[in-house]
Amino acid sequence: MRSIQIQPNDFPMLEKMANTLRFLCADMVQSANSGHPGAPMGLADIAVILGFYLHINPANPKWLNRDRLVFSGGHASALVYALLHLWGFDVSLDDLKNFRKLGSKTPGHPEFGHTDGVEITTGPLGQGLGNAVGFAMAAKYAQNILSTEVIDHKVYCLCGDGDLQEGISYESASLAGHHSLNNLIVIYDSNAITIEGDTSLSMSEDITSRFEAQHWRVLKCDGHDFISINNALSEANISSMPTLIIAKTTIGKRAIGLEGSHKSHGAPLGASIIADSKKALGFDENQSFFIPEDVALRFKNIKESGELFEKLWQDKLDQRPEIKGKIFNMQNPNFNSISYPVFKEGEMMATRVSNGKILNAISKSFAEFIGGSADLAPSNNTHLEGEGDFPNGKNLHFGIREHSMGAISNGIANYGLFLPFCATFFVFSDYMSGSIRVSAIMKAKVFYIFTHDSIGVGEDGATHQPIEQLSHFRAMPNLCVFRPADANENIACWKVALNIQSPSMFVLSRQNLPILKSACVEDVNKGGYLLKDTKAGLKTEITLVASGSEVTLALQSAQILELEGIGTKVISVPCFDLLIRQESAYLKSLFKDGKVLAIEAARGIEWYRFADDVVCMEDFGSSGNGSVLFKYYGFEPENIVKRAKILIEA
Repeated sequence: MRSIQIQPNDFPMLEKMANTLRFLCADMVQSANSGHPGAPMGLADIAVILGFYLHINPANPKWLNRDRLVFSGGHASALVYALLHLWGFDVSLDDLKNFRKLGSKTPGHPEFGHTDGVEITTGPLGQGLGNAVGFAMAAKYAQNILSTEVIDHKVYCLCGDGDLQEGISYESASLAGHHSLNNLIVIYDSNAITIEGDTSLSMSEDITSRFEAQHWRVLKCDGHDFISINNALSEANISSMPTLIIAKTTIGKRAIGLEGSHKSHGAPLGASIIADSKKALGFDENQSFFIPEDVALRFKNIKESGELFEKLWQDKLDQRPEIKGKIFNMQNPNFNSISYPVFKEGEMMATRVSNGKILNAISKSFAEFIGGSADLAPSNNTHLEGEGDFPNGKNLHFGIREHSMGAISNGIANYGLFLPFCATFFVFSDYMSGSIRVSAIMKAKVFYIFTHDSIGVGEDGATHQPIEQLSHFRAMPNLCVFRPADANENIACWKVALNIQSPSMFVLSRQNLPILKSACVEDVNKGGYLLKDTKAGLKTEITLVASGSEVTLALQSAQILELEGIGTKVISVPCFDLLIRQESAYLKSLFKDGKVLAIEAARGIEWYRFADDVVCMEDFGSSGNGSVLFKYYGFEPENIVKRAKILIEA
């Protein structure tokens, strides 16, 4: 049980600590002439008390059993950095002075991997709540495989009105309540202010009833009363359910003239207001970035206690060598140990089906490989056979919650033990785009599985046929989008993806495709490679380039062209993102001869980087049998041959 005792004689020091935080944040925003002082000033009292509950070690920010603290609202970033500095993380006073400046450790919104102590890049509002649920789910599964004695930490999340207005928060809270994640404590900074003004302009729901309906425990506190805050945190730590603490706060607390005003939310307070506020509270109005010595010493206790918490945990782990070894293996996986399935050339198999077999092969080798679908495992082929369901097994049932599925997967990836995958139909990736983008920014190792990749979806029609999604995600930095041509290329894609320290996306067919010869990992690692060279005796006049199901179409078209004496090469591009990273000499070797015609049953505009022409979708799809649609939209050998001849003659 975690609990601290607060006496009235503690109040002067606690107030001094909170006010020091407030003025550090106000000075940071003022110095940058940009940022959000209101939320940090309103949260300062809560932050002081919360610090006494946290088991963190600034000397080793990544020890496994630390508490996770997630700031869902990036507008509290000044508070994040001020706390990290005072707690003893590698964030200096100069870093605070460089807030929001180019190259600083203190960017406008905290970024994972950029600043010590930042657990995850939350980005858009609501993401952090989903991330916190992911951390809590990861911890629950870690308890299952490592024991509750080894993993017993908490996950804390600070959120605001904006986070709870975003729909992703509802999805995330629903799943957390369903799984009774009692290791999750969310503190809701209820200051009733957004950018446009009072939340009553757009929000009137009963937050208590909403969360209680989702099987959360809801507590309330005065966010500026230290005893009230402490009582809520103490009670939340013994809850058998996820807990929401509704903390009533005042935005811009202690900012004379702007306390409680939406004007303190997203702009500097102004030098005169800061000076007057400091003077009123006994601080030197002419001194910026000031930290009283007694305040610094009190905050330093967090580091000292954190070192003790980790030492006790390490001692416990040393007594369990089998668990210690398991943790090491999970954090240092040997991907060469996987026994992949064997696929026979010439047989027919959808890449979603071959992918399911590959997922199960990987799962058998790694305890840390976990994941699931948004209620689509039978269609996505993502069920891990014989592995059971979360929290006792590897299969995560996200329900129809694509928005939160992405954010939760980011949290699981950043937990430090697991390799998560998540899946849905490719067209629904639009729901997940924000989470995938954040994943790419922080290079989180998440595997996104998207099936039903083109107009081959068929009868469901245009609303379910992804057209623009490939172009969208190929344009995203740090994300490798794999669209394998067949089962064997799918294996090679996974071998490459497992060794990439960034997110990977697999875009897979619903329809059966012929299995080609085994693909070389070295070729796939280059993103694109020569699959079929020009027939001996012919001069290369046209190069056909394609990915996924259209590779077979390119091969069929090449056969017809060469029967007519037109030399044709076929380039398979399972990963456009890796291809464009290659040196110019390699790219020239692929596309140097004749004209280049790209083929893709999607928008395909990125192919103009290499191609003279592109056979692609010019509009949304239609409802009809998939094979009929391919022919209707020109994805048939006769049309490819026709377009190739026109291009050669141009």
